[in-house]
Amino acid sequence: MRLRLPEERPTEPPTGFKIAHPVLSQDGTRAGFTGVSLGGALPYGVVADASCVYGRRHRAPARRCDCGFHCVHERTAAEALLCTAEHREAVLLDITVLGPYIRFERGFRYARQRVRTATVGPCSCGARAVALADAGWGRPGWRALAAACAGCVRGRTSVSLAAFARLAGDGLRVVPGSAGTVATVDPGLPEGLGVPELVAEAALLQARLDWFQSRLARLEGGTAQQ
Repeated sequence: MRLRLPEERPTEPPTGFKIAHPVLSQDGTRAGFTGVSLGGALPYGVVADASCVYGRRHRAPARRCDCGFHCVHERTAAEALLCTAEHREAVLLDITVLGPYIRFERGFRYARQRVRTATVGPCSCGARAVALADAGWGRPGWRALAAACAGCVRGRTSVSLAAFARLAGDGLRVVPGSAGTVATVDPGLPEGLGVPELVAEAALLQARLDWFQSRLARLEGGTAQQ
């Protein structure tokens, strides 16, 4: 006898979060997304149905297969995925889970979804994104896009955030996220140093400079004797 989880009958469709790469069709007339892991070779629209990526004929999500769309419950869990190097150019999607789904501890695997909002991170330079520009890679017939500020778009193929939402259709909202914060290191001296400490620092720097000069003079002298 197999134990089965109770069926859920929510009054409203569940919601979740995931990350994906925005894509633009080769002719520039359609926009959508492509996943970052399983099924990433198959771009999808704002409203889409899942199919088995292994080519099996069962409906997604099947309990004995990994097929179906995937999302997590918490926004912070999806944002954490954007920290990895391979996902830095992805966008955060706020989705509605439609159709049959399987609930897991951290998220859902499900048959149908609607992307409600796509949040675009900052440009690679750290500035606030105003467009989605050619990321330098893609899928057959689709060009992958990445966040870009006005100064970094240059001559690349690009669309504004509003234009991407219009091409994607179905009421999608595309919004810019917070601009990146660039950590800087102060090359100066630590705060709180008094005159004696500053004198000691200056003496240490002078000693290092004298050592380098003596080494340089020795090397130059050796070269002149040859």
